[in-house]
Amino acid sequence: MGLLDNLENQAFGNVFGGSSNPLAAGLLQMIQNQPGGLQGLVQSFHDKGMGGLVSSWVGSGANCPITADQIHQVLGSDQVKALAAKAGISPDAAGSAIAQLLPGLVDKLTPNGSVPDHSNVLAISSSMLQNFETKAS
Repeated sequence: MGLLDNLENQAFGNVFGGSSNPLAAGLLQMIQNQPGGLQGLVQSFHDKGMGGLVSSWVGSGANCPITADQIHQVLGSDQVKALAAKAGISPDAAGSAIAQLLPGLVDKLTPNGSVPDHSNVLAISSSMLQNFETKAS
């Protein structure tokens, strides 16, 4: 299992209340603070001509991959640098890691195949955790 696989597993653990990953935590915080929250992030992808890409993450099918360059195009270099600083990694490494993490995070935050009406990602994560625990019981 490679570094990016470990980061992805830690990100999913973070969404479900598990171990902390500073990059995944930063991504969740970024989504929450995005104007419009998760819907605002999805709209950013549409605005940049990548609506089909992000729609694959939201929908119930397979998640299309994204490149580090596309991450920089949608999020902006300043946002990628800020996330890199939080994670203690280089912006280049952050772009690649975000490209691995973001599709899965968006997928997990849209469990019904659509973007929820509310934009509070922490509330969505909390709800997902409760549903996960209920099903595990």
